[in-house]
Amino acid sequence: MTSKEKIAALREEMQKNNVDAFIVYSADPHMSEYLPEEWQERAWLSGFLGSAGFVVVTKDKAGLWTDGRYFTQAAIELEGSGIDLFKEGMEGTPNYIDWIISEIPAEGRVAVNALATSHANWELLTEKLNAKNKTLVDLPLLDNVWTDRGVPSKNPIFIQPIERSGKSVAEKIAAIRQKMESLEATVHVISSLDDVAWTLNLRGSDVQSNPVFLGYIVITKNDAKLFTDLEKLEVDARKQMDDAWVKMMPYEEFYNCLKEFKDEKVLVSPNSNQSVFEALKSENQFIKAPVPGNLMKAQKNETELEGFRKVMVRDGVAMVKFLYWLTHNAGKEPMTEYSIGETLRGFRAEGENFVGESFGSIVGYKDNGAIMHYSAKKEGSKEVTNEASILVDSGGQYLEGTTDITRTFALGTVSDEFKRNSTLVLQGMIRLSMVKFPKGTRGVQLDAIARLPLWMDGKDFNHGTGHGVGSFMNVHEGPQNIRKDMNPQELLPGMVCSNEPGYYVEGHYGIRHENLIAVKESETTDSGTFYEFETLTFCPFFKDTIVKEILSEEEIAWLNRYHQICEEKIGPHLEGNVKEWFTQLVSPL
Repeated sequence: MTSKEKIAALREEMQKNNVDAFIVYSADPHMSEYLPEEWQERAWLSGFLGSAGFVVVTKDKAGLWTDGRYFTQAAIELEGSGIDLFKEGMEGTPNYIDWIISEIPAEGRVAVNALATSHANWELLTEKLNAKNKTLVDLPLLDNVWTDRGVPSKNPIFIQPIERSGKSVAEKIAAIRQKMESLEATVHVISSLDDVAWTLNLRGSDVQSNPVFLGYIVITKNDAKLFTDLEKLEVDARKQMDDAWVKMMPYEEFYNCLKEFKDEKVLVSPNSNQSVFEALKSENQFIKAPVPGNLMKAQKNETELEGFRKVMVRDGVAMVKFLYWLTHNAGKEPMTEYSIGETLRGFRAEGENFVGESFGSIVGYKDNGAIMHYSAKKEGSKEVTNEASILVDSGGQYLEGTTDITRTFALGTVSDEFKRNSTLVLQGMIRLSMVKFPKGTRGVQLDAIARLPLWMDGKDFNHGTGHGVGSFMNVHEGPQNIRKDMNPQELLPGMVCSNEPGYYVEGHYGIRHENLIAVKESETTDSGTFYEFETLTFCPFFKDTIVKEILSEEEIAWLNRYHQICEEKIGPHLEGNVKEWFTQLVSPL
């Protein structure tokens, strides 16, 4: 079926159920960013494969709303689907709820699947629709349209031992109970998959590139329950649950368990799905607040930080070997963007404790580099030769940690304009790496530092500067970030973020440079406590695209010192021609 045919089938279901508009969010019952195959409803319906965006279908129109990372990609993937692209954040783009209200009749009905709709979205929709005498209903209409939907995986659930996690399950649950007590909560529901995995020191592979598994946790004052596919729990995982007094229950029993609670004060994130709230709402009070473990997870302990440092050496060695291979073979042997990504995975797979990629590699050659989250397909991806520039954004999952790195470089001749823009992007990355900031600083206050060199040249980029990164966990992690949007979460010691400014010229090239950085204490002065960043990533930058005159002496000194550290960390693991080439790469600018 084409997207047009799928939408036509959906409209038939809408008509049968007297529905005027149906919303398909990019979500699963756990409100994940990256989804198990059986919950990729929006991608299945629209053909748009980005990680963010949702579709609204009315009786005669359809629209997809997504953010700036995906404007170019979405326009390509939606072609011929009959779905209009709405660019979020751009002037003139309507709010999707206002658009629905304008498109459906008086007293119209809007439907969603409550399992794949956050409570926050449900509440907002209900409020705005009711104000216009329109109704929101829970009707999972796609269940009758997507008839060959997949089923959950049977991949094993295994332990993340304390030697890598740094804290036991019992310690984590005790800390969560302390937070529950301070909020006067008697029950706590955890539905986000990374928070479930972190709390119980368990990992899985139910979601591609994310070492998580389908599950829920319910914690009370006296007990804790894990709801998951019990057949998937390895022996060590079962023992770990028994030792921590966590009862193991079938995944399907979760909502029945919720319905048994009465007169409880339930701590639950407003980002949990609406079905959770429906199961609890008639007999209990809600304390709507972020999952306490989410912030605990974000502040990596010293064991986890040491894990990051170890895998960054491993990952850096793989990257250097890959970069040598690519720069020396492009134009000499056949290769495509897709095959390059596969080769890079192969270099990483040589490293100890490699589990898989942390996301699908973004390999954008020439103009495809301007598609921020470009994903090359096996069939039809661009052939790569020794011309122009290439952007490679990739990462690995290792048992000790997660990596995410971007390097943009020339495979052939590039323009002076490209070199200047590449240097401005690198300058922004260096400035953020060097910054010192007072306790209480938010990511939004640092975002401008990375953008300033581009801003001063009348340029900008349409994505965040940094996202949180997990410890052998999701490559995108909250609650912290570094971006233009207001986020009240302050940056705290132990938080790991990406540092990835960019610049994109549609139809020509894209530039992004990225390292991972960790917040650490710097000093305490009369003005208070100050923090700084530890750069975790070890991989050199290409000097042939750097305009030295643009950088300050301090920035050049930072880059030279960074390359010196790369040589100390990575050099001992290289040999022969690769090491000779690498030595030139890390020589002073």
